[in-house]
Amino acid sequence: MTTIAHDSVEVTGGVDTHKDTHTVVAVDMTGRVLGTAQFPANSAGYARLLSWLRSFGTLVLVGVEGTGVYGSGLVRYLTAERTAIVEVDRPNRATRRRRGKSDPIDAEAAAQAALSARGTSIPKDRDGRVEALRNLRVARRSAITQRADTQRRMKALIVTAPDTLRQRLRALSDRQLIHTCATTRPDRTRAADPTIATTLALRHLARRHQQLTTDITELDDLIAPLVHAINPHLCHLSGVGPDVAGQLLVTAGDNTHRLHSEAAFAMLCGAAPLPASSGNTHRHRLNRGGDRQANAALHRIALCRLRWDHHTRNYAQQRTHQGKTKKEIIRCLKRYIAREIYNTLNQTTPHTPRHP
Repeated sequence: MTTIAHDSVEVTGGVDTHKDTHTVVAVDMTGRVLGTAQFPANSAGYARLLSWLRSFGTLVLVGVEGTGVYGSGLVRYLTAERTAIVEVDRPNRATRRRRGKSDPIDAEAAAQAALSARGTSIPKDRDGRVEALRNLRVARRSAITQRADTQRRMKALIVTAPDTLRQRLRALSDRQLIHTCATTRPDRTRAADPTIATTLALRHLARRHQQLTTDITELDDLIAPLVHAINPHLCHLSGVGPDVAGQLLVTAGDNTHRLHSEAAFAMLCGAAPLPASSGNTHRHRLNRGGDRQANAALHRIALCRLRWDHHTRNYAQQRTHQGKTKKEIIRCLKRYIAREIYNTLNQTTPHTPRHP
């Protein structure tokens, strides 16, 4: 631990978070490093970290890298202690090439970013209903991924199965296939026979598929009422169901006021085009950043409205006559939808959606 003694000054902290330890750097208002230290990532370590920062003077701000992962516990503690916090982006590649990489260097970069308000944002609250929703969605998404993988493995086994078994199973629908394989009772004593072994493997995979389906149904029964309790107006929008609404709520977070405008929310969802102009050329390019899960949710809303909503279909027809491709039209729709979602997230009374 290295420390430089100074008189009482306004202090800004920067924290590089890791699984077991947090490295922290304190700087004054001119950006001069006052000290560097490392603390364990636990409740006692958080208290020592905060006390250490306050020992240099008046602590005005702490910049934390990775507030949603390794830094989540620290953020909860600092919030409870009424300490101002901002989330900082990790140093860009150019900075790392120039200065190298180490925990103290990254912590100092976090402190300098917080001090200059460069590449910072207000972190999400992690102690409300949206955090509970996020946890349930993690389990649901995992179950869906595993169920799809299980079904693919069943289809792969059928492709290489003996002819008699393959001919009997390949014509079945997915639902019939799962039921048939799960209810078979092959002779386990003949597992050395390829046909019996394949049947046994399919039986276990089918039962796993059924269990995962049960898990997904149970999680849906928990998620749907929670989404409605958090924001009852969101699911009333055209093309928005509990799954899509849940993703958008998780993206925005409990403290939606941290998103200062609908343009910021669109950028967070990767639905805001980026300027790519130079000289006399004025154009925008596709934004491939942001929360891709939120972007996918907006995409599903756009596809649903293109099929079922006559206002959206009329808009698409007008833009087609103007020479826009279907992909370009969907990108425009996602930007409009992001605006509507933002207004709904920040309202307390129902409103009539404004269609493009």
